Amino acid sequence: MTLSTAELADLAQQIRAWAAELGFQQLGIAAPDLARASARLHEWLDQGYHADMEWMRRHAGLRSSPAATVPGTVRVISVRMDYSRADAWPGARLAAEPDRGWIARYALGRDYHRIMRPRLQRLATRISEAIGPFGYRAFVDSGPVMEKPLAQQAGLGWIGKHGNLVNAGAGSWFLLGELLTDLALPVDTPAENHCGSCTACLAACPTGAIVAPYVVDARRCISYLTIENRGPIPEALRRALGNRVFGCDDCQLACPWNKFARFSAEADFAPRHGLDRPSLAEMFLWSEATWLERTAGSAIRRAGFTGWLRNLAVALGNAPTTPQVLAALETQRDHPAELVREHVRWALQQHGQG
Repeated sequence: MTLSTAELADLAQQIRAWAAELGFQQLGIAAPDLARASARLHEWLDQGYHADMEWMRRHAGLRSSPAATVPGTVRVISVRMDYSRADAWPGARLAAEPDRGWIARYALGRDYHRIMRPRLQRLATRISEAIGPFGYRAFVDSGPVMEKPLAQQAGLGWIGKHGNLVNAGAGSWFLLGELLTDLALPVDTPAENHCGSCTACLAACPTGAIVAPYVVDARRCISYLTIENRGPIPEALRRALGNRVFGCDDCQLACPWNKFARFSAEADFAPRHGLDRPSLAEMFLWSEATWLERTAGSAIRRAGFTGWLRNLAVALGNAPTTPQVLAALETQRDHPAELVREHVRWALQQHGQG
């Protein structure tokens, strides 16, 4: 079906309305031009800042060309969805309670992939019901798509110095998704950068992972170290992790634009099982069956149970010395995985235990 320019403009407005009905806070449309973003990606890869995430290098060509990922793509429909919940303990409070675990705010409830991707599919279904079959594919942080540069081109925000997308009216506590499509919809005005001279996020990073404005070294990033990393956490960085056991929110907490952030009303993002303020010692005692039950449908599964125990061991090593902390660590001193045993030994040493 061939649509006129006027029909495409009307369709774009309908798509925005449908997206709002589906719970997305904003939708923008871009004609992808990733030449500059691709050059920056290759510079980043050449510096080794991707750590052992070799899939980023393997798929760099696809990331640079949406049409190579989904043949026929001429537009990218980008959406964002707020995830911060008013009923979750604030990060500042967690920072003051080192015996509790800090889990990145996006991971407290249901896995965002399971929330956003079905809604993007429903959005595509609404479009096809209106105009007939069309070419598209939905992505939610799940394929070789440069979602942040595309979202910036679609007007959803700018990429801040910490590498996250920032919106002038909504801060950065939101998630992104895309429909790559062959519909030649009218495009939105790209967002302008408003970071100015601010370097709050660089100063706030516990491990100094933001090595320069707009440059994040994954090898030092707590989010990488506690989630994607499958090996040991570098000993020199362990103290800096504090009580962070899955991801990190420090750079977003420091960003002044988040004074405009809005809480999400999505029930699926509500904290589950008290994970917004969990006891480190109690979590370390969970069996794998308990962990699987309490992280069902959660993004936390990405770390794996062994990685989860590794992270908790480091956090317990940084926690105040109490009988509960020491007893919890002792339960895993002889864990079958050397990765866990080594981190437990380190943690016990921090408490003066050989």
